[in-house]
Parts: sequence; structure tokens; C-alpha cells
Amino acid sequence: MARYFKYKSSDDVIADAARLGHCLEASKDLSPLFQSMPVGGREVGNRLCIQPMEGCDGTPAGFPDELTFRRYVRFGAGGAKLIWGEATAIEERGRMNPRQLLISEETMPLLEKMLNDCRLAHREAGFSTDDLLLGLQLTHSGRYSYRTPLLAMRDPILDLVTIDKQTGQLVAADKPVLTDAELEQIGELYVLAARRAYQIGCDFIDIKQCHRYLLSELLAARIRPGNYGGCLKNRMRLVLDVIKAIRAEVPNLVLATRMNVFDGIPFKGQGEEFIGQPISVTFPIETSFGASATDPLQMDLTEPLEVVRRLVDAGISLINVSVGNPYACPHYVRPAEQPPVDGYHAPEHPLLGVLRHFEVTKEVQKAAGAVPVVGSGYSWLQDYAFEIGAANVKQGACQFVGLGRGSLSQPDFAMHLAKNGALNRKTVCRTFSYCTNLMRTKDHPWGQYATGCPPFDKEVYGPLWKEAEAKRSAARK
Repeated sequence: MARYFKYKSSDDVIADAARLGHCLEASKDLSPLFQSMPVGGREVGNRLCIQPMEGCDGTPAGFPDELTFRRYVRFGAGGAKLIWGEATAIEERGRMNPRQLLISEETMPLLEKMLNDCRLAHREAGFSTDDLLLGLQLTHSGRYSYRTPLLAMRDPILDLVTIDKQTGQLVAADKPVLTDAELEQIGELYVLAARRAYQIGCDFIDIKQCHRYLLSELLAARIRPGNYGGCLKNRMRLVLDVIKAIRAEVPNLVLATRMNVFDGIPFKGQGEEFIGQPISVTFPIETSFGASATDPLQMDLTEPLEVVRRLVDAGISLINVSVGNPYACPHYVRPAEQPPVDGYHAPEHPLLGVLRHFEVTKEVQKAAGAVPVVGSGYSWLQDYAFEIGAANVKQGACQFVGLGRGSLSQPDFAMHLAKNGALNRKTVCRTFSYCTNLMRTKDHPWGQYATGCPPFDKEVYGPLWKEAEAKRSAARK
């Protein structure tokens, strides 16, 4: 397949964006990234965010384990002032994989230690924790729960590609959806989890609404009957009820959300080169949030921007933007130079995926007003991510620049930027999907390999990569 990233400077990136019909800017002046920013009554010391990157390295009971502690120490020491902790399930049956973190009475002490170790590492690296904002992403995986899919609705499109991880087959045609009463119980679990998160020292929590997990699916539930489907008011009912209850019970906890503004539809690899193509669908499209009803490859941000405005009115103080579905259309979520083992080659230039992230984030920031927005999609830009990120911040297209995969290969990216005005080229993520390939390898005694960066964190993840590769090779024979 073609090699896309051939740039020698940010000017080359800008020229390629222009060739693709888009305007992009960069700034050699990185000072906008080191200005403070108020968030929910707190002052955050810079505009650099570590995105919620799951390590899939907890224990089967949902406790953080050795590699989990190591990651958060490295994140804390790295100098970013907004550390967006990873997806942490609010109940056992809502976990996405058997090693996902779980917040419960039993796990609270070790989760608290994980947060405390992160802050201690930040101080020991010479940074103040007074302007550090550290939190967790609270999640319920819904249709992607690993024990059995828990459906907010029957989706005639996603049901065609949703695998029940217990049976290895497509979700059963007679699988019932969660009732209104069950959704209300899940709402109560979100409130309980938020209270626990505050007790263990979270500065903020993210009420996760992306990637077609439960609350994200509800945003698209136009065809669901009852109190949680149909009109937008109903589809937002659960998240707004959760926000209201958390604000009443834990008023000092900063509330954030990472939300999808565009779901897209599933793609499947086709042809000798296995290039992703959208699956055949029936029009109009009713179950893809943020997508045009007559052309689901095109965005319609009317509803997503209205959701943003209502969330701000309800008390959300920080928004993180995402697009797509990692199980159905991963090229939207994370533009990459190489696809993961279970993926397809992207049907578009990865830079177009990056630009899509930037464009929707700019619109969300406009709708959010004074509430700061975190932009995503930067890792594929490699060495030039933060020159372009600085221009985006300077223009007000976002207030924080988030780094996901790139933070696994270089958790101290903020420190390098502050000291040298550039990243450490030796450990810049090249988006070859090694981390995702580890995540997708399930042939492990605990049902899931831990994920990290085998090329640039070789001592820890190199042996895991070799082991996982050997198992995948044996499975192919």
C-alpha cells in the first residue's frame, strides 16, 4: 500500500492539505500550548492533554495492575496538565474487555493509589500539581460489553457487524434491548461511580458518549420506543439526568464528556488490497448520529451541536471530540499509516481523517462557547502535530490539543516541547497500529493482551509483541 506520511516539515503538511482541498495552518510559536486555561473553576497549566488510552492491563477483577501503575507514573512525569484517565467501567457487566478497569468499593483503594502515584510523579518531575487536572472516563460499554452485548436499541446497520464476544457470532436476532427501567438503573450506577471517583481524588470525570458505547448509542436511538428514544429530548434524557444528579451529590467534581459528533456506518475491506468500503444500507439512515440521512458518508452536525449546547447548559465544563466507531469504521476514529490486524486499508488519505477531526472540533468549540474543547486526531501528524495544534489553539478552533497513541510512545511529549520546542524524534508514534494489534490479541490467560508501544517501549512491550505475534501466526496456519 501507499506510504502517505512523507513530510519533511509542517509546510509540507499544509501544502498536502491544500492539494486535498483544505486549509490548514501551523505555527512555529508553541507558546499558545503553554498558556493556562480555566476549566470548571480550576486553572489548568497548559493546553496539552493525554487522551484516554486504555492499557487493557488491569486484572480480571478490574484492579489496576503493574503496567497500569507504570503508565500513569509516566503520564504524570511527562508534563501534560490535562491527564484524561482511561475508560473505567461503572459495573462489571459493562466492561469492554476482561482487563478493563472497574470502579467499585473493592477497586477504589488501588485506583486511588494510581491517581496518587500519577500526581507524585508529576511533582517529582518538577511540576506543580496545583494546575494539574486528572480524572477518569466513566463508561458502560453497552453493545460492546465483553460478556454479552447490552443493546440500547436494535440497530439494523450495526447489528450486521456486532459480534457477541461470548459466542463469536453475530448478536442474536432475538436479543432484547435494555428496558427503560434498566437504563434508569445504569444511570444510578453512573452517579454512584462519580461519587466514588470523587472520593478517590479525581478532579474530573468524563461521562463517556463516544464510539457507540451505551450513552453514545442512546444519542442515535431514534427508532427506540419509550422514554429514551425518538426525539432528541428523550435520547438525551439519561445523560442529562445523570449530570443533574451528579451535580447535586458531588458539586465540586468537574464534569466532562468525550462525545461522538459523527458515527458513520460500517466499512468492510474489499478487493486484493483490502480497501475499506461502506456496507450496503437502506435509506434513509435513522441510526447514525451526526450523519446525513440520505448520505451517511457525509456529516450533518445539526443535532450534535444542539447536544453540545444542551450539555453546556446542564453543567458540562469540558468537552472532548471524537468521530466514528473503532469496531465499524476505525479510519474515522484514528487515521493511521497502517491498519490494525482486524482492520482494512483506509479508503481515504489519512490527512483527510485528521482534517475531519479538526473541522468538527472547530464547530463544537463555537457551539460550546466559553467551555473548552479538546481536539483529537493529532497522532498521525507525528513531528508536526504540535505546530499545527498551536495554530488551532491560537485560532480558537480548540482549547486543548489531545494526544492519544502518541502518548504511549512518548508520554513525556509535553516536557520535550517545553524544553526543545519539538518532540523527541526517536520515539514519535508512526501510527503503524502496533498498540491496536496488541489490544486485538485475545489469546491470553486473562482474555486480553496489555497494550502499549512495542517499537518505542521495547523493554516492556517488545516481549509481549513477540508472544502475541507468535500466537497470531499459529492461528493463521
